[in-house]
Amino acid sequence: MNTPRLTILFDNYAFRPGLATLWGFAAVIHLPAQTILFDTGSNGRVLLKNMAALGIDPGAVDMLFLSHPHWDHIGGLDSFLEVNPTVAVVVHEDFSKHLIRDLDTLCGELIVVGADSRQLAPGVFFTGMLDSEPPEQATRTDCPEAQREVAFGTGSAAHEIARYAAANDVDLIVVASHGHKGITASLGSTARAVQQHATCEVILVPAEVDSGAAEKERRLGRS
Repeated sequence: MNTPRLTILFDNYAFRPGLATLWGFAAVIHLPAQTILFDTGSNGRVLLKNMAALGIDPGAVDMLFLSHPHWDHIGGLDSFLEVNPTVAVVVHEDFSKHLIRDLDTLCGELIVVGADSRQLAPGVFFTGMLDSEPPEQATRTDCPEAQREVAFGTGSAAHEIARYAAANDVDLIVVASHGHKGITASLGSTARAVQQHATCEVILVPAEVDSGAAEKERRLGRS
């Protein structure tokens, strides 16, 4: 697979029959040379059940990227590490020092990043901590086939996501949201604010059951 793809794993609305739903968010980013799990949702059993339903092997994940320490984004962490203890885990320095200490013994590699942007792997970059409460981070990937720089983010740092994209020549921002049912609410205040302030293309991934798989799983090389 040469074209990057984003698949929602954990959401409060299912987009396919057979997927379990709880409040929280997790997605997998499929890249040509890397598979990245972006957050873990609030419950590990639901995360792993949905991965199995979608035919995604937890052991094939190379990197686990945690955007911020809210429970609905890291609640599945322990369960995931039990089935993939060799994965590289990326957190930022504002995570609990106790969690960082424990993670150092539970995963294959622990990467603790600060405020400055840095490369995590070939074609995969950390944005640096964004100005939000709590502080969060996003990831940016190169998409040579599509001739794009793509940023993935979630949380409450709308202006910072848009600012980072403009400063780093990002061509596409993907913003996920888990909200209340209904297209306006499900896009969320962060997603709407990013769309308003961004100078590049924005894909909004809403938490809406009727949006279907086409909105939840998109090949990022397409407009």
